[in-house]
Amino acid sequence: MAEKKRNTPAYADDSEVDNFEDIVIRPIGIVKNNVSKPPLIAGKDGLKINGEYEETMEKFHSVREDISEIILKEEYAGLLEDIEQYSHILIIYWGHEVTEDGRRLKKVHPMGVETNPLTGLFCTCSPARPNPVLTKVVRLLEVSGNVLKVSGLDAIDKSPVIDIKPYVIEFYPRDDVKIPDWMQVIVENYEE
Repeated sequence: MAEKKRNTPAYADDSEVDNFEDIVIRPIGIVKNNVSKPPLIAGKDGLKINGEYEETMEKFHSVREDISEIILKEEYAGLLEDIEQYSHILIIYWGHEVTEDGRRLKKVHPMGVETNPLTGLFCTCSPARPNPVLTKVVRLLEVSGNVLKVSGLDAIDKSPVIDIKPYVIEFYPRDDVKIPDWMQVIVENYEE
């Protein structure tokens, strides 16, 4: 478990980080599915559920079975060679509808539920982030040329895909993984 330390010297100050030029990320493809609106909206008033709570939770549950296509640029089709040997892949995509106000948030109530504690943004899975790079492990169903058919992707239609990686469970820690109590409740509600 990582210990929280205060008043320790930083290895890089802001000026050192600011010396980097802007990073340019080019989409490699796009998501095609029937998800027209995100379940969570981030704005100047924080993170909010987009609609009624029960309806939004139903969307979170149904996403596991929903089918999406990831259509890559033709030039990247060859990079998919042998990917069908994996059952699951990691999709890295851009939250293109996260507003500038959403990107400025510092704290949110996880899942937009005000009974969850107001928490530092990097401690949540919120789509609202300074750089809305979002990830999801999905089940790979089919590969056809430059098109991947997957289930379990929570991206909205037309989300730019910025990378794809194989999901190898052994590369991720499984023992002694700790999460806060409020996150455990979210996980249990998600798994229902």
